[in-house]
Amino acid sequence: MEPAVHYVMTADGVRIAYTVTGNGPPILFCSELVSSHVQLEWSQPVMGPLLSEFARYNTLIRFDPRGSGLSDRVLGQTLDEFVLDIEAVVGRTGFREFALVAVQLGTPAAIAFAARHAEQVSRFAIGDGFARMADLLNTPQSRTLTAAAQNDWVMATEAIGYVVFGSGREESRDWGAYIRSCIGPEAFAPTYLDFVATWDASDLAPMIGVPTLIVKHQGVQVVTMEMVKDLATLIPNAQFAIVQGTWADNPEVFARRMNAFVNSGVGDAPPAPELSSSGLTAILFADIVDSTALTERLGDASFRAKARDLDAALRAVIRDHSGTPIEGKLLGDGVLAVFTSARQAIEASLACARAADDAGLALHLGLHAGDVIREENNVYGGSVNIASRISGLSAAGEVLVSDIVRGLARTSAGVRFEDRGEQALKGVAEPLRVWAVVEREA
Repeated sequence: MEPAVHYVMTADGVRIAYTVTGNGPPILFCSELVSSHVQLEWSQPVMGPLLSEFARYNTLIRFDPRGSGLSDRVLGQTLDEFVLDIEAVVGRTGFREFALVAVQLGTPAAIAFAARHAEQVSRFAIGDGFARMADLLNTPQSRTLTAAAQNDWVMATEAIGYVVFGSGREESRDWGAYIRSCIGPEAFAPTYLDFVATWDASDLAPMIGVPTLIVKHQGVQVVTMEMVKDLATLIPNAQFAIVQGTWADNPEVFARRMNAFVNSGVGDAPPAPELSSSGLTAILFADIVDSTALTERLGDASFRAKARDLDAALRAVIRDHSGTPIEGKLLGDGVLAVFTSARQAIEASLACARAADDAGLALHLGLHAGDVIREENNVYGGSVNIASRISGLSAAGEVLVSDIVRGLARTSAGVRFEDRGEQALKGVAEPLRVWAVVEREA
């Protein structure tokens, strides 16, 4: 059921449409300018389930930024004007403290508000966000869409769904008509895009002191991994998570993940469902170099004894670095471990390489980060397979990491990374850039 729409006037005289639904700790949700319509969004196959999940455990505050949806179609030219929209809605609803959630184009203004009103924001969760609009406008997808919009508005909006959700998706079919309800072609005019390109919250992001979670959908290509990792670097102590697919794949699970974060430690608030099946993980895969040749040279019994001793040593190293060794994997078939910190995973990998060297053996070591499926004492998923493939590329005693792991740990791990270029991995559609970990000299 569509919620009742209310209006509030901003300090500079623009009417902003907003809604308040649900019960519980308040969440202010800042969505994209191009896909915001506080009335129609509830019937959309992606936004509807997403918002309903947020409203299940919380009081959800939604608003249409100026120039979109049911708000005055006055296009804001500066980031400060969009902050005025948020301030007006917050002032009218009367909540003194709340969690802030922002997605994609809604992120720069949300960052600016959180930096300037730190006393009001309890937690901050960001989906596929970035600090600088110029970064988004310079992606190939954005350049193609903006050029098309200036020539054929209908065709361009029909294409947005395919960019966001992927071709052949049912969710893409009606997205163009929905976008045309949210904004007009003037939002893609060259003169207006010149204003949009100046929106930059990168100087404000380091001022955010509240717990922050940043989630990146791997399938959303218009917002690149580099843009999101840059934002995670700017916000102090931000947690960074990567999920597979696009927004259309499972909006309820995405919302539950964000809810679980923003509700953590909030009084007696009913908790959001726990995500027991998946979560972002740094994954270490290690395998003995030339195990077949060693077995032939040492004999099966002798090799197995050395492998068992090393296996026990590696598991101790992994636990010492706050990792979890997976019990179902034995050395010879590979040692698999998971970590919640990329830095700790790198430190553990280097320590594992030293332990193997002390044992007179050598390891292939690979690290990747992503979602995993947890089942009893094991983990599965594409990210685990990629970690294994990266391990197979490494030289004896070398630690290779994916670009994702490097981005997560490049400022905290106390090591340097040597670029090994893009590598084709068996069973992985696109080449993956990998980096060798090199310990800094004392």
